[in-house]
Amino acid sequence: MTTTQLLLLIIAGAVAVYFLGRGRARRQAAQLGGITHLSALPLFYGTQAAIWCLIPCLAIFCLWLIFDDVLIRELVVRQLPPELTGDAAKLALKIDTIESLARNDIGPKGLEPSMIQAAASLGNYQEISQLALSVVVVCALIFFGSWGWLRVKPHVKSRVEVERIFMIGLLICAGVAVLTTVGIIVSVLGESILFFKEVPPQDFLFGLEWDAQSATSFGAVPLFVGTLLISTIAMIVAVPTGLMSAIYLSEYASPRMRSWVKPLLEILAGIPTVVYGFFAAITVAPWVLHLLGGQTFDFVFFQVGPLKVDGEIALVAGLVMGVMIIPFVSSLSDDVINAVPQALRNGSLGLGATQSETIKKVVLPAALPGIVGSILLAVSRAIGETMIVVMAAGMAANLTINPLETVTTITVQIKALLVGDQDFNSVITLSAFALGLMLFATTLALNIFALRVVKKYREQYE
Repeated sequence: MTTTQLLLLIIAGAVAVYFLGRGRARRQAAQLGGITHLSALPLFYGTQAAIWCLIPCLAIFCLWLIFDDVLIRELVVRQLPPELTGDAAKLALKIDTIESLARNDIGPKGLEPSMIQAAASLGNYQEISQLALSVVVVCALIFFGSWGWLRVKPHVKSRVEVERIFMIGLLICAGVAVLTTVGIIVSVLGESILFFKEVPPQDFLFGLEWDAQSATSFGAVPLFVGTLLISTIAMIVAVPTGLMSAIYLSEYASPRMRSWVKPLLEILAGIPTVVYGFFAAITVAPWVLHLLGGQTFDFVFFQVGPLKVDGEIALVAGLVMGVMIIPFVSSLSDDVINAVPQALRNGSLGLGATQSETIKKVVLPAALPGIVGSILLAVSRAIGETMIVVMAAGMAANLTINPLETVTTITVQIKALLVGDQDFNSVITLSAFALGLMLFATTLALNIFALRVVKKYREQYE
């Protein structure tokens, strides 16, 4: 059996044990005079039996897959001549070649006989291992399934055991999430420290020029300004549109209209960002250039003459990104507004307030913590977007707040620095980790701010 087939077999076996355990509990209850004589419902007995079958089988399956390749590779290495196993780098290359030969990705022509023999041995070992795994999994299903089925007894408090197992599972999931976050911080922080040993932090944080590809200047201010500029344009589009859409859907739209409009809005969140990038480059950019070309604009800090660029401007990226993140504001704000107790609305209307006054004075203040959370989630999404910026705003690190010029963002530069065959010990690659650390710190600050706002305003309505 293949790995996928074995996994499906384990799941199917656990489902079968569930029904067998539940049926055994019902039969025992019938002999005792009813379900009330059981310590728990038959549902929990079946779930308990399925869990005691599923967890051990999955553990055996996963441990086998983890150590299988290591043991087989060790057996193959022992068959190679000593002159091929001396250098670790050459040995890794030889192992890759042997594995490719065993998968028939390459032909044996020009290879040493020892490597051809090792590839044949590798194939045999893998077949034996897969066969042994199949036998072990089937035996484990029979053994643990029977054991779980036999544990179904009237005096066993299966509900307590099931709830304890689920609690442990939830605790493990929470621990994995926390450990993942800690791992990200440690890895990014460690590489950033190496970067700051080469480049002074003040030059990175306050430098006005960025040219990391040539390793000449690492001033990140243009990247921060570009990220802030595009994100600001996106939020100018997304926040009013999303919030007004949420208010309309929650307070004014009929159930029929809501059932049509809300799914259509949420479709925007499911469109791939590369499609938005194409839309920005092919449709929005020419339209903006046609609309603004040949005109002069006076802004507060600068003057824009006739537009003579190729369409890679911050305005285009910001507009399309704003459309993309509208669902993040509208859907979450709509849910939060709907969660406001109807008693607050009725009390306001009973005092003589109009519907619009009730929304402004009662509903929105009560829903403000959730609305702020949705807006900050949208901000985080805008800051982390890459594809739209690459296709619509370009990759030039210009220090400007002019929305009609080419700019770039932190995420775009991280992508540019890490794509391709890069030396992870070079200052060029390490600069991407420093940018990632700054981005992480920015997102963390936004989350802390959101928590403070939620805590402050939630206390007024509890």
